Amino acid sequence: MITATGVGSMPGTDTAAYDEAVKLVLGELPDLPHVPELPGRGVHAAITGRTLAVVAELAADLQPAGWRLTGAREPGVDHRRARSLLAQDLDTVEEQTQGWEGPVKLQLAGPWTLAATVERPRGDRVLADHGARRELAQALAEGTRAHVADVQRRIRDAHLVVQVDEPALPAVLAGRVPTASGLHRHRTVYAPEASAALEWVFTAVRESGAIPVAHCCASDVPVRLLTGAGAAGVSVDLDVLPAEAYGEVAGLLEAGRPVHLGVVPATVPEHPPSDRAVTERVLRFLDMLGLEPAAAGSLVVTPACGLAGADPAWARRALALCRTVAANLRG
Repeated sequence: MITATGVGSMPGTDTAAYDEAVKLVLGELPDLPHVPELPGRGVHAAITGRTLAVVAELAADLQPAGWRLTGAREPGVDHRRARSLLAQDLDTVEEQTQGWEGPVKLQLAGPWTLAATVERPRGDRVLADHGARRELAQALAEGTRAHVADVQRRIRDAHLVVQVDEPALPAVLAGRVPTASGLHRHRTVYAPEASAALEWVFTAVRESGAIPVAHCCASDVPVRLLTGAGAAGVSVDLDVLPAEAYGEVAGLLEAGRPVHLGVVPATVPEHPPSDRAVTERVLRFLDMLGLEPAAAGSLVVTPACGLAGADPAWARRALALCRTVAANLRG
């Protein structure tokens, strides 16, 4: 059945806003709600800090350049704060999903986005060190198992989907990630190594009883690499999806594997689209793939990206549009 969901982030800067975000998601996305993220609350709640809160056995702290692994046994004060904030958010989700049955989506940064944004204890990105990036990916996989188990305990009758966010992966593969000085670029990570780290995380998700979906809204999203490493499906932005990826997306839909398709603007546009206009756009895309809506039951309608940069009114409108378009496509 064609459904709708959000990418993850929502606008808001405090606890009250998080409560409202959970209520909004549950109300507007009843077929596949997601655990909201509010990066407007600061680095502890943004994608890197939120995922480091999950990573097992590695401690981190905040430096002027961002998050850094410390090599210490115990997490620093900022790392503890990130973990505490995640636990509080999950408490809110647990409270508001009492008696919930059905799919629920949660989001984590993938191993390569973490490696491209987190520093080693001695400085520069984890990406610069083969051993460090392997250790971080394995710690993420182990932490993911515990995180999925925790969410499953809190929402007992939920069927969990784990979205692994990899916005930095194309840059990692192309050798475009700058070094700390900004004067050079980190060396290219080739597909076999990239695939191995992704596979550890996707396997951890599957073995925890959840479904892994890889999200990347870049124009050079490596769909085949992500699915080959074990992602059940992908989450992409139709505005930038390259034509050469259409065949891979069509293959996923034909196989009944999830394709989360970003078609609703993430911030309020000058001329907001109607649900009819968005529906017709998706139908044209399916027609180019040679598919009827009835044959695309694993399609999920989403905003083009996270909604953290939207105002609350547009965030609500965007999710409502996704839900309505999904209903229109179901006929």
